[in-house]
Amino acid sequence: MLKHWIPWKFLIQRAARSYGVIDPVGLLARLRRFSQPSEIQEPFELLRAGIVFHARGMINTRAIQHNLDWVWPYWVEKQFDPGDVAFMPRGFAISHVNLTHRNWTAVGQANLPLYPIVDSHGLVTPLLDGWSLDFWIVSANGRKLLPSKLETIDQRLELDPQPTVQTVGYQDGMHLAIDVAVENRQRIPQLIARVKGRSKTGGQLVVALRPYNPEGIQFVETVVYEPESLGWRVNDEASVRFSDQPAQVLVSDYAQGDVIHKIGTEGTVHRGNCEVGMASAAALFDLTRDAQRRLEVSVPLMEELQRENIQWSPLEDSWQSALAGAARLQVPDSKLQFLYDASLRTLILLSAGDVFPGPYTYRRFWFRDACLMLNAMLSAGLDRRCRRLLNTFFPRQNKSGYFLSQEGEWDSNGQVLWIVDRFQQLTGEDLPPSWIKAVIKGADWIRKKRNSSDLKTLHTGLLPAGFSAEHLGPNDYYYWDDFLGLAGLTAAAGLAGRFDSADTHDRLQLEAVSFRNAIFNSIADIPENRKQGAIPASPYRRMDAGAVGSLVADYPLQLTAPGDQQIFNTIEFLLANSFHSGGFFQDMIHSGINPYLTLCIAQTLLRNNDLRYRGLMETVAELASPTGQWPEAIHPHTGGGCMGDGQHGWAAAEWIMMIRNLFFREEGRQLIVGAGIFPEWLAGETDVCFGPALTPFGSVAIRIFRQDNDHLLAFDARWRAKPPAVTIQIPGFQNETVTEFDQPVRLHPQNEGSQQDF
Repeated sequence: MLKHWIPWKFLIQRAARSYGVIDPVGLLARLRRFSQPSEIQEPFELLRAGIVFHARGMINTRAIQHNLDWVWPYWVEKQFDPGDVAFMPRGFAISHVNLTHRNWTAVGQANLPLYPIVDSHGLVTPLLDGWSLDFWIVSANGRKLLPSKLETIDQRLELDPQPTVQTVGYQDGMHLAIDVAVENRQRIPQLIARVKGRSKTGGQLVVALRPYNPEGIQFVETVVYEPESLGWRVNDEASVRFSDQPAQVLVSDYAQGDVIHKIGTEGTVHRGNCEVGMASAAALFDLTRDAQRRLEVSVPLMEELQRENIQWSPLEDSWQSALAGAARLQVPDSKLQFLYDASLRTLILLSAGDVFPGPYTYRRFWFRDACLMLNAMLSAGLDRRCRRLLNTFFPRQNKSGYFLSQEGEWDSNGQVLWIVDRFQQLTGEDLPPSWIKAVIKGADWIRKKRNSSDLKTLHTGLLPAGFSAEHLGPNDYYYWDDFLGLAGLTAAAGLAGRFDSADTHDRLQLEAVSFRNAIFNSIADIPENRKQGAIPASPYRRMDAGAVGSLVADYPLQLTAPGDQQIFNTIEFLLANSFHSGGFFQDMIHSGINPYLTLCIAQTLLRNNDLRYRGLMETVAELASPTGQWPEAIHPHTGGGCMGDGQHGWAAAEWIMMIRNLFFREEGRQLIVGAGIFPEWLAGETDVCFGPALTPFGSVAIRIFRQDNDHLLAFDARWRAKPPAVTIQIPGFQNETVTEFDQPVRLHPQNEGSQQDF
């Protein structure tokens, strides 16, 4: 009870003045004037993540710039190089963090929620937020092949039989290849790195233990080489094992410098300790002149499983079974094909336990990302996986009905109710009574959370000010939250009508109508000089990049009709003011080109038969890493990640939805087929196929093929009831209405003068 009567603010302010430092109470008060008053200022989860992130950045500040003779990760080598476009001046930077090359790719098993990562130049981080392994070649004449210092390197993702990151580097007659995957051996999951090295002059292949990862310093305090197991024991928490006996083992501490400087000295060191936490080690394997040497390095992951208390069975972990039933894509564009296949595996990997937006920085649960990722998995036919994941949502609902992942984010309830309804519509399954009860409770939370309809303000009847989709700006009355809340109420009303009672349906439907009126009345009342005929991020914001959140009304929610003028005015504003190099540039927080938001804009263009969708889609394809991944935001000059996780699940989800909607999308009770297919895909002899994928009408697959000089489209549909109205709208061909699905449909080319021009 002391906090109620001790004048804490006065004491803090007086202490600040006495030490001549800024008054934190006054500073916070000033900061909060930039946002609308809100019951929650910032979600604690985000604050905690930011504190951890910048705490490491402060360690980086102490460790890196004073030791530039070390071999550092690729982002450091570039960001600290004054001759590189990634260079970042450091004079006033309190923390040094990776802002230019946040790119990595996770490897793993389909049902194993552990995510070793490999950075863009082959640095391997086996354990979550842990130390790393690097691989070098030192030739007999003293030259070194160090992947992080190479200007160019070849990297790709092999998809089968399990995702494997392959990294290859060449320099001065030296060749290094590293294949990294997670495999089950004797029922123990292990990270496996298969390394091949060659040097024309001979030399040594080096496995290097590094006290850092793609975010920066990660402490290594003890390392012990154990000859009987051919490997290191690191920090007494994990083992690194070699397939062969090293010719030499070296260890160094912070005072001695990087272990690379000991290569070439005699003797072997099996044990090392470093109070600073910057121990480094090297295991050296001889290379015969111009002969390839193969080496396997493994890190058992069972100890991490036990630390994380993860229940896992190797008998259930099969990529083949996880992909069973997923929609297959076949197009003659190998890049788009690869990105689709890689995105499917990304979503499966990141949903092995909970649904995570990323394998490292974002390895935590958000309803927002989870629901959008589930939408893509559902649409691609992974409904069994989605049912399991949805079952994990309901224990997160608190007594008030709030689906809580982070406090103060008011979009979560709308997201959950919408995705539950989407699951039911796409699968046709009956839902458990417990789900329906939770849905109705969640809908009532939205009803109670709305501002009073008696207010005479622009936020009358809207949800409270909140942090929302954190990249839209400071706390405000975001239409993003309101549109999702409206979609959730509408979904709950429909589910109640199908599974509860007519009374509950009517009550929730009336609430949805009231909410819709409140939203669009608010938009109508915004002064024209602020909204410019479009929909800003909130009723109190001018048009800016945050308005991208308001487009959720069109895609994916379809709360507005195709061609809605305010939606299109919003897009035109963003295209004119918030694009860079062909992609949507989010000025706020992300400060980079955002792949998934670019694709969301492309979806609205596609829905409205606006051919500009293709340019946006191709931009996103070009922004993908060689392993088929996108970071959350992309640096406009380096092309590397500048925000968030280096492998972003929401981005993968939007790529899958983009491909799916090229082939078919629903519009009310109508199924639109082929509206986004690229004409050149049909110019050759290769069949173009997609499916089977789920729609509200049943499972559908299509195949377009040539017969003599004709193009035909064949359906493989499992309609759950009467077939919907189906319209084929393939560019370059006449629109066709289909009522019979047993025989292929002949596609009729448009007249030459009316063909669509891409």
